[in-house]
Amino acid sequence: MAKKRESRENRHINLDSIVFLVLLLVSFLVLLLSSGSFIQISGFGLSVFSGLRNGVAQVGGFFKNTVTSVSELAELRGQYEELQDRVARYEQLERNASEILQENNRLRDQLGFSQTLPYKHIAAEIIGRDPDNLYSALVINKGRRQGIKYNMPVVAYQNGAQALVGKVVQAGWVESLVMPIYDASSFVPARFEASRYEGLVEGQGSSSYPLLMTLINKRARDEIQIGDIIATSGIKGGRGGIYPRGINIGRVSKIIYQDYEMTMNVELNVYTDFSRLEYVFVLSDEAESAGEVRSD
Repeated sequence: MAKKRESRENRHINLDSIVFLVLLLVSFLVLLLSSGSFIQISGFGLSVFSGLRNGVAQVGGFFKNTVTSVSELAELRGQYEELQDRVARYEQLERNASEILQENNRLRDQLGFSQTLPYKHIAAEIIGRDPDNLYSALVINKGRRQGIKYNMPVVAYQNGAQALVGKVVQAGWVESLVMPIYDASSFVPARFEASRYEGLVEGQGSSSYPLLMTLINKRARDEIQIGDIIATSGIKGGRGGIYPRGINIGRVSKIIYQDYEMTMNVELNVYTDFSRLEYVFVLSDEAESAGEVRSD
């Protein structure tokens, strides 16, 4: 009985202790509130929280700005590539316009020459070369359909003057082959423009080699000099007697003679620059006024 009474007293003491501790904690809290310390502790916690929040905000802002910068960089790169394409197109247009202008000037020159030719003629363009043929033929874009025939002379207009190109050796329906005067099978009756001595101009197989004028009277050696112009003589018949008179062939580059020979030779630099040849005129054998020229 005494033990039970002692146990109840101990529980009562413990309960009193707990109540006392609770009251003490409440008093301590009230004291903190009245002194402002709690507010200071709360301010410290708020500062820590604000720092964490600012750090998180800055990290988030960094990633956001990075993503935005990458997006803007990709957009700028796309714009740069588009501008590059535009510049390339404009440069191409400028080149095309320049080429068209140059082509128009060349065609204007050819037209002017065409109107002065005293022969029926057919304007043509060189569209190919045939080095596998027996002669290094030039291919032109006109044929029998336009009136081209075998053995018709072919001339060109370069550097402000007409020059001999060769002759037609094969006429197709819409294309023809022209044998140039530098071919080894080419022979052209010719004459010195100044001294009027005559001879026969032969090709030596390549435009890189000079032409050779043979059968010149030896007496001409005192009257000819380097740079003299050689043109077609217009003599008909024999080898190469199909060319009209007065068409430039070349200029004397070398004089060749031997004391024991009756004739002499000269080498010529060909008048026509075959490496730049684009347009030619095929002549018929009928002379006519300049106002009746034919240029199909």
